[in-house]
Amino acid sequence: MITVKRIDHVAIAVADRDASAAALRSIFALAPGAREHVAAQMTDVAFLHAGGDAALELIAPAGNAALEKFLARRGPGLHHICFEVDDLPGALAQLKAAGVRLIDEQPRLGARGHLVAFLHPSATGGVLFELCAAAPAAATTPAGTAP
Repeated sequence: MITVKRIDHVAIAVADRDASAAALRSIFALAPGAREHVAAQMTDVAFLHAGGDAALELIAPAGNAALEKFLARRGPGLHHICFEVDDLPGALAQLKAAGVRLIDEQPRLGARGHLVAFLHPSATGGVLFELCAAAPAAATTPAGTAP
């Protein structure tokens, strides 16, 4: 069992990041957060904040075939839930040793310079979970650029 610090964000798959952000902000009092192109994941993301620590992440494909397939099959909607952990490599090693199926066995660079890794939904009741941790200061580089 790994220790979770908090829910970092809930991600919603959308076809158009900016239009979706504008639509949600016209309904809810959400503050805009980070907005970037994540080259490593071939996505465009925007974070929206309602207060507190957790955020909504709007993710749109920018060449990401898996996300395009997700949207074609299911339409826009809940994509994943992200838990923040202190030691991402350690958490992944612990999960792997426990037989939990992982999509990512090693952390990779994600939005906001965080290190991220996904668990396979077959291990979590059909829900896609992401784990994230702030990148070490020496390794922090932008995952993408804000268009």
